[in-house]
Amino acid sequence: MKPSRSNTWELVGDLTVHGTTKPVTLQVDFDGGGPSAFGDVRIGFSAATEVNREDFGLTWNVALESGGILVGKTARIELAVQAIAAKPAVV
Repeated sequence: MKPSRSNTWELVGDLTVHGTTKPVTLQVDFDGGGPSAFGDVRIGFSAATEVNREDFGLTWNVALESGGILVGKTARIELAVQAIAAKPAVV
């Protein structure tokens, strides 16, 4: 993961869809953190990217009578992730 601007990083990884694996880059934003109403500490991140579904072998489509096609080539992937700090074990 490398920083791209304040509170934003680029995360590169592999995405497998329909048996095909391709590298993807997610734009990850730090959304903040702090104590929750449950007494623990949480931080939040959101991430997004777009992929060409045809790169993963998803090529089904239907031509519309009005022109154009039913399904676009681009799929947007959005994640909202929350991490909760582990409490230390009591000995």
